[in-house]
Amino acid sequence: MNSLIRKISIATTVIFVSNISAFALAVKPVQVYNPIPLPISKEIKDKLTKSDFPTGDGGFARDYIVELRTGDQIAIDLKSDNFDTIVTLIGAKGVVVDKNDDAAEGTTDSLLFARIAKGGTYIVRVHSFGSEPSEGTFTLKLTRLRPE
Repeated sequence: MNSLIRKISIATTVIFVSNISAFALAVKPVQVYNPIPLPISKEIKDKLTKSDFPTGDGGFARDYIVELRTGDQIAIDLKSDNFDTIVTLIGAKGVVVDKNDDAAEGTTDSLLFARIAKGGTYIVRVHSFGSEPSEGTFTLKLTRLRPE
């Protein structure tokens, strides 16, 4: 009797594994996170939408990727007529280097200045202020203030 139970258990396990393998082969990988390359010293126009990734506080964000060098002094200018902008510079391992909400009193645009201590890959995150999901067009420009 014990050998019969053992054979049934093995047969069930083989069928179960076989079914999982067949299912796993049918699944296509989906790339979830793919930041957009950000050209240096070129203004880009884009749109923040509800299909961008959620920030966790009710809003949405769009990420751009850029290579920066040690000693770079940069300005990141973010403007929108549709929402109150926030720009965040994120370095290695997700560490926030700096963040800016309002460039000057009376404006909802963002202007961030930073000096890069260590060269490498950085993320420039565009998102809206507040917990209400905001969307709309914006312009973004990263400029090296001390060109080569």
